[in-house]
Amino acid sequence: MTNTELILNMLAEASTKDISAVVQPNNFDENKKVAIKGGNVAKVARQELEANTGKNVVTSLNAKSIHKLNNNKSELELE
Repeated sequence: MTNTELILNMLAEASTKDISAVVQPNNFDENKKVAIKGGNVAKVARQELEANTGKNVVTSLNAKSIHKLNNNKSELELE
């Protein structure tokens, strides 16, 4: 997961929390609707970023693979 993916995830969570504070859902279905709205905020941000950069934001990378890539890069710089 890249930094941008993490940031968009945080945006979705923060947006959901803020919307929930205003809407004050009382049951599962209401909470689900709030979660969808919060996720949509991040979705719109992702789509806008992808449209402006021409690159996909979502990758198949995870923390382990990024760490491995960074270690290999460091080893190459030492040579």
